[in-house]
Amino acid sequence: MVAGHICLDIIPEIRGVRADGRLLVPGGLTEVGPAAISTGGVVSNTGLALHRLGVPVRLIGKVGADLFGRAVMEIVASQGKDLTRRMIASPGETTSYTVVINPPGIDRFFYHCAGANDTFQATDVTAEALRGAALFHFGYPPIMKRMWQSGGEELARLLTMVKAAGVTTSLDMTQPDPESPAGRCDWRRLLSRVLPLVDLFLPSLDETLFMLDRESFESLSEETGGRLLMSGGLALPARLADELLNIGCAIVALKLGDSGMYLRTSKDPSRWERFGACRPDPIGPWLGRELYTPCFQVEVQGTTGAGDCANAGFLTALLRGLSPEAAMIRAVAVGACNVERPDATSGIPAWSGVEERLATGWPRLKPPCGIPTDWQEADGVWSSPRDGR
Repeated sequence: MVAGHICLDIIPEIRGVRADGRLLVPGGLTEVGPAAISTGGVVSNTGLALHRLGVPVRLIGKVGADLFGRAVMEIVASQGKDLTRRMIASPGETTSYTVVINPPGIDRFFYHCAGANDTFQATDVTAEALRGAALFHFGYPPIMKRMWQSGGEELARLLTMVKAAGVTTSLDMTQPDPESPAGRCDWRRLLSRVLPLVDLFLPSLDETLFMLDRESFESLSEETGGRLLMSGGLALPARLADELLNIGCAIVALKLGDSGMYLRTSKDPSRWERFGACRPDPIGPWLGRELYTPCFQVEVQGTTGAGDCANAGFLTALLRGLSPEAAMIRAVAVGACNVERPDATSGIPAWSGVEERLATGWPRLKPPCGIPTDWQEADGVWSSPRDGR
């Protein structure tokens, strides 16, 4: 089950950047190409990617009973008529939408209206909808008002209900507008409240540093031009993952953008006893792991939804009982398939297509930072000296 944020994405085709380098010119007109209209947010991006990979999936998101809401429902239903069965169309509310500005060679940025996502609450996920589910993936609390207000009380209520049903929980984040009320939320306090209820935490490095250490985020972002990994290599994700595991989750998979993925897992067997229906068997290969893998080489057409699709690859591998190393490789492989198209999910093949591409010896990108000399590499995955294996 994938629940949480969903919106309509409007992605104009931007064929180049002006000679003066500016994207926005007051009073000016800049020609663009046709707009891709698609759905966005975790329910659409991760949910439809899982569906395309062959995972039976239920989707729960909230839209308004308006024109954009009907467009969202139509797009989702085009991927599978049953996928909208548990979606909520709320009269009197506005459907969330995002204008995605995705210039060639420049990371994307967004203009976003939260809409009905702000009223999503724990009771929107029913016991009937949870029945028979093995895995519950939720995102993105920072742009869903009820999920971050009051220190995450509503999010904790939702995750408590899901865990009580014996379902494995997975959580993804997004970075809020720093100047918004969500940007001023005490995210460390919120994470301390909810992460003991989260089995897999799958955020990006940037948003994690923003939430745990805002001062370092701001100084390192300015120092590195937003390339946080370049400031200290894998020492930064290692520090953050240690803190997240100590708060209470079992798996931390930090997305590093085009730099790959970093993984840490709990070495405490008692934490894995609470992992729910997707608990690996045997558990040994997952205990106390510390791993890193870079991305695959592709021709990038757009980065919208790349992290969400990488999460779908990781979750599919977990559901299939694969090892941590295999899960990381599939995560960055599915993320690579995503960026070969300008929208979020049309580039995602069936799972067999991912496996076939991996079998061809798909070239990797060079790791963007120096890997410590005492780390060992096998099949494109590096393990640290403190790795549990």
